[in-house]
Amino acid sequence: MPARVLKVHPADNVIVALRNLAAGEQIEFDTTTYDLPYAVDAKHKFVTEDRQPGDPITMYGVLVGKATRPIRRGEPITTFNLKHDADRYGLDKKQPYAWQPPNSSAWADRTFMGYHRADGSVGTRNYWLVVPLVFCENRNILILKDAFERELGYAQPDTYRTQVHELLSLYKAGEMDIAKKMQPFVDESQLHTTNHHPNRPFKHIDGIKFLTHEMGCGGTRQDSNYLCSLLAGFINNPNVAGATVLSLGCQHLQADMISAEIKRQNPKFNKPLLLFEQQAGTEYALMSQAVKETFLGLVEVNKLERRPAPLSALTVGLKCGGSDGFSGISANPALGQLSDIIVSLGGKTVLAEFPELNGVEQELINRTDDTAKAQKFITLMGDYSAQAQAAGSGFDMNPSPGNIKDGLITDAIKSAGAAKKGGTAPVADVLDYAEPARTPGLNLLCTPGNDVEATTGMAGSGTNVIVFTTGLGTPTGNPVCPVVKVSTNTILKNRMPDVIDFDSGPVIDGEQSIEQNAHAMLEYIIRLASGDVITQAERLGQDDFIPWKRGVSL
Repeated sequence: MPARVLKVHPADNVIVALRNLAAGEQIEFDTTTYDLPYAVDAKHKFVTEDRQPGDPITMYGVLVGKATRPIRRGEPITTFNLKHDADRYGLDKKQPYAWQPPNSSAWADRTFMGYHRADGSVGTRNYWLVVPLVFCENRNILILKDAFERELGYAQPDTYRTQVHELLSLYKAGEMDIAKKMQPFVDESQLHTTNHHPNRPFKHIDGIKFLTHEMGCGGTRQDSNYLCSLLAGFINNPNVAGATVLSLGCQHLQADMISAEIKRQNPKFNKPLLLFEQQAGTEYALMSQAVKETFLGLVEVNKLERRPAPLSALTVGLKCGGSDGFSGISANPALGQLSDIIVSLGGKTVLAEFPELNGVEQELINRTDDTAKAQKFITLMGDYSAQAQAAGSGFDMNPSPGNIKDGLITDAIKSAGAAKKGGTAPVADVLDYAEPARTPGLNLLCTPGNDVEATTGMAGSGTNVIVFTTGLGTPTGNPVCPVVKVSTNTILKNRMPDVIDFDSGPVIDGEQSIEQNAHAMLEYIIRLASGDVITQAERLGQDDFIPWKRGVSL
């Protein structure tokens, strides 16, 4: 039978409920019996020993909080009896670290079918990107989006427009009683995720992606500079074949700035880059020229075809969101195993969300051999935390109501589980927001925990696949980087099949080990990177893009 409870680390003084446990139950674990005075819902934890106010609570082998009132043995931890706390960290506490890489021989000669760029990078997709340098151009971007997507076969299906039309027909016929009694529209065929579009004229272009944003002028110059680096990172992303850039002309973020930043990030850059300025003439002239030149660019990049590439060409973003009490014991550790395999093969992985590394900083410092990079991590974490506190917030306020409801009582509990996505590999590099990931191995990238700001930052740093674990469900996607949604539990997979791509629930149900689940996940990633399948977010056209303005965003 599947286990009912789990102790994550031998040093822990809490046990996780894998199933709903009733008040009055006796739970046997590791030759010890626990009497439960209260019900403990699945994903929540109960203490293994009496706790008094100020006593530590340990999970994943680290401090995750302190009791605020007496907690009897067998009682669950809640927001009423536990507050966030975490161990202090620093270079003075740094310990030696030795890594035992996983056996990755089964994948040593494996390849995926990707798009090879002149700079040596390999894309898992072949996109043309259309971006504005300033919010004044958003309207023009959206008009171009409508024109290109509809005419070239990249537009979303008219599913909901058809539904509105049907209801309108009933309204015009005076048959609203029929409309009110109708069953909800359901079309299961919409869950189809094979990458086959026979009617598209450009067979080797996976999409034309259009970004809009609210920046580029009127804010701080710092924000415009960060936006410049981010947009340059998107254009440099291996999944992007070429780009069209619209400029008003007078804004902070000038066209020559973006051109210079692209070259600074990537001296080998030679993709088609089309720049248009509205203040040089009329809107019609701008748009007509952009349409013509962009179309000619599409003709050229459509000549590219997928060719075999080693798995070392993968740069995988490691993300979680809508997390629950199972995240840190199923999907995140499985993703961590996948990360270790990619690293051992010479690839790159990117772990972000610095507010969700709160409490595990010392472990990551220990894993960073380069002292200067360890200090950079300490500085970025400290500055970000101080900025949050100065605004009257703090990393401890990161968990959402959904996180708490599903067992993540403190930010340290959430963070300790979130960090499992990074596996056990040494930290190869530490990156500030919008810095490109160049070093093979595990990279730490400073971003908020905010789902879209984090995935936007990852794509800007060069990820060509993002794996996103979730226990509650989220549709988050990205314009240039496929976002694989991994459920921590099978109940979620069955409830939201139109959002979830891969299930780590078999780990909770005792049907797979973490290693087995990680291996199956990697096989899925290879198929995805080769274009054999697309993610549910890609199918839905979920192209979320939110730049981090470096103000406080938790």
